[in-house]
Amino acid sequence: MKFLAVLVLTILLGYLVYVFNDLLPWWTVALTSLLAAVAVPIRPGWAALAGFTGVVLLWGTLAFVINQANAGIMAGRMAEVLPMGGNKLALLVVTSLVGGLVGGLGALSGAYLRRKPA
Repeated sequence: MKFLAVLVLTILLGYLVYVFNDLLPWWTVALTSLLAAVAVPIRPGWAALAGFTGVVLLWGTLAFVINQANAGIMAGRMAEVLPMGGNKLALLVVTSLVGGLVGGLGALSGAYLRRKPA
């Protein structure tokens, strides 16, 4: 249950970051995962998994929606510049995984901040 709470909280806070993306940098998603893991007492491993999963789902969905809105033109050009052979789907997957790593590490940090020192 705590896993789902951190997952949903990460997605909701991450979406707020997306809404205010003109004011906030991309790495703010790490802070949203950190806040979600601090707000809900959860073990560090589960927190990292929830942060990773939440941001992968959020960034993957947002990247897909943005890609569909411009008919894949921007993703196609970026995939040609990067060593992906013009594969748009690979770019979306890599984008989601990079975001997931940032979110997972943010949530892991939040879970360790919440732990009491020994």
